Amino acid sequence: MRLSISHDRHTEDPTEKARWFQTLSIQERAELLCNYTDLILGINPGLMELKNAQPVAGRVRVLRKA
Repeated sequence: MRLSISHDRHTEDPTEKARWFQTLSIQERAELLCNYTDLILGINPGLMELKNAQPVAGRVRVLRKA
């Protein structure tokens, strides 16, 4: 198996991303969440001003291919 870095979104596998995320500690996951939040707010600071957010009715079901 040849290891390399790909910058093509078509080669990214959600299962591999999930497996990588599960290897992180709780502190690392929280730090990543904070970094993503800072990035999003840096791009669109007006998001903090939105007051019309509505919860999603019902449940969220995660499906995966067996």
